[in-house]
Amino acid sequence: MAEERSEEKAWKSSFTENGVSYAASIFWQPLMNSDNPLPEVKDAAENILEGADLYVVRKGKSSQFGLAASSQGFTRGIPSAAVALVSSLGAVTSFLGVFKVDNGWWYICFRNDVILSDGDTLFVDEKDAKDQFISMLAVPDWDALFAPEEWGIDDTRHDELAPLLEKGLQSKLDKINANNDSVMLIVIIVGFIILAWFGYSTIQSMFFTAPEAPVIAPVEQIEAPVYVPPEPKPWEKLENPIDTMRNCYMTIQKVVQVIVPGWKIEGITCEPTTGVITSWKREFGRLTWMEQALNVSGVEFSSRVLDKTGNTVMVTVPVGESSPLNSPPEYNEEDLTNIINDLNQTLGINIQTSPKSWVSPRGNTYNIMEFSIQSNNSPLVWIELLMRFSGLSVKTITYDHNSGSWTYKGEIYEL
Repeated sequence: MAEERSEEKAWKSSFTENGVSYAASIFWQPLMNSDNPLPEVKDAAENILEGADLYVVRKGKSSQFGLAASSQGFTRGIPSAAVALVSSLGAVTSFLGVFKVDNGWWYICFRNDVILSDGDTLFVDEKDAKDQFISMLAVPDWDALFAPEEWGIDDTRHDELAPLLEKGLQSKLDKINANNDSVMLIVIIVGFIILAWFGYSTIQSMFFTAPEAPVIAPVEQIEAPVYVPPEPKPWEKLENPIDTMRNCYMTIQKVVQVIVPGWKIEGITCEPTTGVITSWKREFGRLTWMEQALNVSGVEFSSRVLDKTGNTVMVTVPVGESSPLNSPPEYNEEDLTNIINDLNQTLGINIQTSPKSWVSPRGNTYNIMEFSIQSNNSPLVWIELLMRFSGLSVKTITYDHNSGSWTYKGEIYEL
């Protein structure tokens, strides 16, 4: 997240209101186990946001944790502005806002009880904040909208930020590995207990002779019935759509920056398990130009294939791993169809759907609705529209660099 922002838009890690410093620009992720968040936090710090060493937890209907790196200016002990504002607004489940602060414009996007992964950003430039705000206005059904009064945007509130933050929860950034000393102490104590037990057992064997054990006739063993665990539901371990769409977007953005005179980039397709696949076709120029551009691009390629004519180069770029998500379905086919039709009519789009079924190895049948969306909006915009559907997975994202069009294909499990 931080790398992407630094390449595209300038941002900061904290601001001050009424003498209190608040952390912003935190990268948010869903939290499955709010009672024991560290395993999920450490896994995300290692595999999603490399270099993160600080975290904060937001408990609620949809618990989350946020990641940050002290190397990027974040400090342990500073409260999260996003948590303070979300808790301050109470029953408001979806709001969008930009607040003018001492060193920039703080953008916050809270949708369906979830802070978007990129919905907590302290922009340095006012235009960046306003562009981000305007792009999300296309999403319907906001409970509240906040914006600076001078922007002149209808239906927006102009509340002062300091009072809202002060009455909210003050959840502070903490070190991810702050409990290492406690763990080491427990290991030492357990080791001492094992050594003491071993010494006691040795003395017992040296100075005391145990009585000879009586011979016991073997008893016929009756085999217990084999326990067969229930078959896991297919939606209990889905690829998290937020991770999939964000990872695909970030990787595609890197690929389209490889520009070579005389070579034209073809369509770009991203699959969570395979990666981003694309190719360049030669119109004029030389092959060595293409090879040099790939070598200095800084992009990590898992494969590079050159056709025999030397006129086409196909590459595969790995994408980040998606966290597992348990997302049981909420709607049957009829309700799901009605919701999608209403969404099409509201936004003036055309989400195409088709039903299918899947039979598991144990013979259980699951009903699925396949969907396909073509849009000029990037995955960062579609994340929140698609996350309103439980049991959803994104299978492919295709980007046409020439037209700027995105195509999203996936599945939604039905009741």
